[in-house]
Amino acid sequence: MNDTIAAIATAGGSGTIAIVRLSGPEARQLAATIAPKASFTPRQADLATLYDRNGAMIDQGIVLFFASPRSFTGEDVVEFQSHGGVVIARQILDALLEAGARLAEPGEFTKRAFLGGKIDLSQAEAIAGIIEAKSVRGTQILARQLQGELGEFVDATREALLRILAHSEVMIDYAEEVESPVVEALTRQLEELREHLERTVRSSLRRRGLIEGFRVAIVGKPNVGKSSLLNAMLAYDRAIVSPIAGTTRDTIEETIEIGSHHVRLIDTAGIRSSEDTIEQIGVERSLASLQEADIVVALFDASRPWDGEDRRIADLLEVLPPENVLVVINKVDLPSELDRSSLTRWPQLELSVAQDAEPLIARLETLLDQRGDGEEPMLVSQRQMEAVRACAEQIMLAYMPLEQGELELFSYHIREAIERIGSITHPYEESEMLDRMFGEFCLGK
Repeated sequence: MNDTIAAIATAGGSGTIAIVRLSGPEARQLAATIAPKASFTPRQADLATLYDRNGAMIDQGIVLFFASPRSFTGEDVVEFQSHGGVVIARQILDALLEAGARLAEPGEFTKRAFLGGKIDLSQAEAIAGIIEAKSVRGTQILARQLQGELGEFVDATREALLRILAHSEVMIDYAEEVESPVVEALTRQLEELREHLERTVRSSLRRRGLIEGFRVAIVGKPNVGKSSLLNAMLAYDRAIVSPIAGTTRDTIEETIEIGSHHVRLIDTAGIRSSEDTIEQIGVERSLASLQEADIVVALFDASRPWDGEDRRIADLLEVLPPENVLVVINKVDLPSELDRSSLTRWPQLELSVAQDAEPLIARLETLLDQRGDGEEPMLVSQRQMEAVRACAEQIMLAYMPLEQGELELFSYHIREAIERIGSITHPYEESEMLDRMFGEFCLGK
C-alpha cells in the first residue's frame, strides 16, 4: 500500500479514449512529471500536454486528480484520458513507470479500495461481475449489490444472530431454568432465518444465468428434430440434419440472444442405447448437459408412437426441477401417433420446427424473464453461496443443543453462523483468499 501503482484501465485495441490510472501516495508528484502544466485541482478536468522523460510529446489529453480520501481507492488517484489506441496508452504507462510508479497487479485498484474501507468484499465481487454480466437484468442486480444491497442482507442476518446469541449468553448460568416458551421462540427465530438463507441460495441459483448467461439444452431421442430446432433458432444451418439415427454424435453449442438474455444453446446427441463407442460418448455428454442446463427443452415426435426411448427421456426429466423443463411436441403438422399421458407433469408446447420455431423462442424468453424475479438479494459467487450455506448449516446444528439445554454448545454454533455470514463482506482469513480473488480481476481494475 506504500507503492504508487499504475495501469491501463481500458480494454486493449483501438478506441476513442484510453484511460491510464495512477494510485498511491506519490500519484500527484509522478503525474506531474509527464503533465507539468496540469493544475491538479481535485475533481477538475485539465486539458494538458503529456510528455515522456525525454521531453517528447506523447499526446494531449484530460488529466483528472482525485485527492485522498475522496477517490475510488481512498488514495490520491490521477487518471489520464488520452486518444484511444494501444501505442499512446502504453507510452503514458511507460513514462509513469520510468518516473517511479509500479505496474499494478490484476485487481489491485479494487483490492486497495477494499483494504482502504471504501467498499466491502461483496461490492468488490459486484465490480468483477458487472464487467462480465450477460444481461441488462444482471447488471441491474449487480448495481444494487454495488450500492450495498448484499451488505445490508448480511448485516440484518448478523444482527438477528447476535440478538439470539445475547439471549443465550444471558441464560447460560440458568440453563436448567430455561422455560420452554423461550426455547420455542428462539427456535422459531432460527427457523425463519434458516429458511430465508436457503431461499436466497435457491433464488440465486435460479438467476445465475443473468450474470453468466443461460444454458438451454435440447434433448430427445434420435431423429426427433433437435438439430432442425437448433438451426431454426439460429436462422442458419449449423448442425447436420439427416434421417440417419445417430448423425449428431457430440454436443453442438452456439450462442444467441433471446430477448435481453445471453443464451448458450446446446444441441445434444440423441439419447439411446448404442454399441457404437463414439456415439455412446456423445450420449454421456448429452446426459451431462441435461444436468448442467438452466432449461431443458425436451423434444418428442408427435408423428411416432411412444416407445422405450421416449420413456427413457421422461425418466431423465423426472429428476430435474419441473420449472427447468419445457416439453416440446414436434411435427404436429403430421398425423398424431404420440401418447402424451406420461408428459403431463411439465409445461408443453406444440409446434412444427420445420415450419416455425418462433413460438418456442417466445416461450423461452418468458421463462428466462421469470428467472429474474425474486426479492431476495442475489449471491453472485461460489464463495458467497458457500458462506450462506455454511451459516444455515450452523443454525441447523444449533437446534438440538438448544432443545437439550446445552447452551454453551448452542452459543458455539451461533458464533460459527455469525462468522460464516460475516465472511461475505469482511472475511476473517483475509490475506491468501484476497490475493486469489483479486488476482482474477482485469488488469487496471
